[in-house]
Amino acid sequence: MDFVGFSSEGELTVLSENLERLEAAIGAACRAAGRARGEVELMAVSKTFPAEAIAEAAALGLTLFGENRVQEFNNKVLRAAEAGTWAVDERLSFHLIGHLQSNKAAKAAEIFDGIDSLDSLRLAERLNDAAGKIGKRLPVLIEVKLSSEEAKAGVEPESSEAAQLLERLPDFAHLEARGLMTIAPWGAPEDETRACFRSLRIWRDRWAATHPHLKLDVLSMGMSGDFALAIAEGATRIRIGTGLFGARQPLAERGSQEID
Repeated sequence: MDFVGFSSEGELTVLSENLERLEAAIGAACRAAGRARGEVELMAVSKTFPAEAIAEAAALGLTLFGENRVQEFNNKVLRAAEAGTWAVDERLSFHLIGHLQSNKAAKAAEIFDGIDSLDSLRLAERLNDAAGKIGKRLPVLIEVKLSSEEAKAGVEPESSEAAQLLERLPDFAHLEARGLMTIAPWGAPEDETRACFRSLRIWRDRWAATHPHLKLDVLSMGMSGDFALAIAEGATRIRIGTGLFGARQPLAERGSQEID
């Protein structure tokens, strides 16, 4: 798949035009919700796109990026290092937003600046150990499953797993809880999507009250097709991929869990 970026003459490109339209839409959604634009953080979901796409996005001022797979992102890091581009740019932050297998926790802790898909106590233990070995304090979001879709990952909010994770998380010296993440049901009606986002906010408020030692300020919810609804329900971070970079290859060819 070709990525369309800046022309050699510095003309507007597909990405810059997409970003301009997206910013206008985010601003409109914030105004409709009575919120300031600064309350909503934009994560550029660069999964499946090459390192060059990240470099182009960074040149436009984007600094927060989401990736789905450990190996895919590691390959991008190596390519960027060879080219001397964003691998040494300290402004940029890369978070894992896809499901993480515990046997890949060490590598994930090494190459990512945050893990936004923490979904088990076992994974928390692995990440804490891995981060400790490299002297790192790793920001994490708890992924909450609020959809009946079997393919969706995350902890069930009323499960014992969620209770144990919330109870133990403050004890992990090398993890820093930042908030919650969820993915709305794919293709659901607007009222069902809004209910999902509203539920995440309700759970965050409840857990913040019962676990005051946890910092749960971030609500990562909403993607290219539903971010306006997420903003209306209190999202502080939206994850935009196709709305910025264009269409990806079909999901069946990627084997990815998260859709955007």
